[in-house]
Amino acid sequence: MRPIFLLALILMIVSCKKEKNVAALETGIYRASLQVNDTLNLPFNFQVFSKNRLQIFNAEEVIDVNEIEYKNDSVYIQMPVFESFIMAKIEDHQLNGSFVKPDLNRVMPFKAIKNDTRFEVTDKSNTDITGNWETIFSPDVEEDAYVAKGIFKQKGNMVTGTFRTTTGDYRFLEGVLNGNQLQVSAFDGSHAFLFTATVTDSTMSGNFFSGNHWSEPFVAKRNDAFELPDANTLTFLKEGFDSVDFSFPDENGNMVSLSENRFNNKVVLVQIMGTWCPNCLDETKFYAEYYKNNPNTDLEIIALAFEYVKTEEAAFKNIKRLKENTGITYPVLLAQYGSSSKVKANEKLPMLNHVLSYPTTIFIDKTGTVRKIHTGFNGPATGDKFTEFKTEFNSFVSTLLSE
Repeated sequence: MRPIFLLALILMIVSCKKEKNVAALETGIYRASLQVNDTLNLPFNFQVFSKNRLQIFNAEEVIDVNEIEYKNDSVYIQMPVFESFIMAKIEDHQLNGSFVKPDLNRVMPFKAIKNDTRFEVTDKSNTDITGNWETIFSPDVEEDAYVAKGIFKQKGNMVTGTFRTTTGDYRFLEGVLNGNQLQVSAFDGSHAFLFTATVTDSTMSGNFFSGNHWSEPFVAKRNDAFELPDANTLTFLKEGFDSVDFSFPDENGNMVSLSENRFNNKVVLVQIMGTWCPNCLDETKFYAEYYKNNPNTDLEIIALAFEYVKTEEAAFKNIKRLKENTGITYPVLLAQYGSSSKVKANEKLPMLNHVLSYPTTIFIDKTGTVRKIHTGFNGPATGDKFTEFKTEFNSFVSTLLSE
């Protein structure tokens, strides 16, 4: 008995010593910085409530994070839903490390200090950018150019808003206007966005940075009457097609097709999405809540996941995380892994003129006829447009169900 007792005592002492040496997150509000390039950082704020819980803030958005582990002098913060994570050493009340997206082999240097500001206010604003802005990204390259609608609110130096495009929005942006220099950012656990611009009363000219791997210029002019193309007209069935069909596996390896009896004589919504896509996450949360709060035996929702992770196992792992975090009760099928290419996605759904956006939703009536295809998603960051979408969605689905 004595050797066993001695071993237990040694293990207890070692365990206590190890626990004592493990650094933990200190409670409080932090300003984090992701290094975009040698001269530019992308800031965001988070608040630590305990060693195992924090929240990330972007304007009105609050992201709960509770998958936090400690190893030696470092903390590993797993982002909810997404496969990305932050790993950092804790030293001198600071965090120093990296933001990592493993399956894309992307790494951004990360730092965080106790500070409740996002961007420093240095000069009084020269103007107020509140309102709508007609925007063109990559304006000098015809094949890359695309339109967007900037929607901003300003109070003093503080600016919030977003850019809407035909495929989705650029999240909850938050920042400042110092003099004539605009800086707004967003970090949602997957994407890190930074917009910088020189502004006047009626124009903007600047650059958009997505992490440290992509940047492009943009120009904008104030235009309260500007609207993007109708999201219901951008994707459609090719000539000769009047229906959609596919066969993809679920998490149990069962092949699922629209031709199955469970979908006969029902309204079916087919969601084209990816677990890596923040706009898809916004849409999925809305669909999951709608499906839960509006039970109807005549309605089915089915999601088709296009995943860039390299293996089928990793793809289904991400699908499982998404379902657990959003409460999805409808099936999510794996349509593709190894690439999120829209060209390859279109090969899987050849009846569509193109897959222009993740997400895209196909509305099918009880006869199996495609009645509408909605490209992109106006999420909560778009304010009134999100409200308009919900009203239109509820009305259209109710109409299909009543037929």
